[in-house]
Amino acid sequence: MATLQNSPSLHRTLVLNSFTEVQNKQSNSHCYRRSVSFLLKAEQASSSSACSPSQDRSGRRQVLAAGTIASMAYFTNQHSASFAAEKKKDFQLVTDKKDGYEFVYPFGWQEVSIEGQDKVFKDVIEPLETASVTLFPTVKEDIKEFGTPQEVAETLIKKVLASPTQKTKLIEATEHEIDGKTYYTFEFMAKAPNYTRHALSTIAVNNGKFYTLTTGANERRWGKMKDKLHTIVDSFKLFKVYEGNLS
Repeated sequence: MATLQNSPSLHRTLVLNSFTEVQNKQSNSHCYRRSVSFLLKAEQASSSSACSPSQDRSGRRQVLAAGTIASMAYFTNQHSASFAAEKKKDFQLVTDKKDGYEFVYPFGWQEVSIEGQDKVFKDVIEPLETASVTLFPTVKEDIKEFGTPQEVAETLIKKVLASPTQKTKLIEATEHEIDGKTYYTFEFMAKAPNYTRHALSTIAVNNGKFYTLTTGANERRWGKMKDKLHTIVDSFKLFKVYEGNLS
């Protein structure tokens, strides 16, 4: 696979040359995290005898309703947290303090050293099931400066993530934010004569670097692996590198 074979200089040259052809456009799709809060206002009567029976019953209903809503919100949050923990229990976290990124990969995958890749983890049996991170310097400060999600994805797939002999297809490209940082995530397929790889990538810019995390599997195993692969790309997060981070 081209993802595992490009040298650092080749990877950098291909991407930089390709992105000079992409026009800068602004994408208007954003993902925002919304939180819902419930506020209960209670007015204290001057004396309990001043309230009529109907007013008292109405006040009790309001308190009970508010309590029910608060309980539902609490248990919903607890369920979400439990589900997230359950989902990642079969994964191992890797944090690169030097380059400022982290993500998870499935237990059982082994780290291997491949030229041109900052980190690579792969399954010991299925050779197409991998997770790799590449990075190269950039003067740009935001991924949107390179173009729209579709433009950047098409360029990376054709010039970097697949070999010239493979037939590629971009399935979907989206944009989202984590802690104010913009990420592009896209799904694609690369078809070779004897196999088809179904893959996911997420990209972003930070610390003067262009980051690419790519994971995938053989198309015949996509149905079984897609949830794990989505967990990998969804976990990818960048953070600012300071001297204190390295200690």
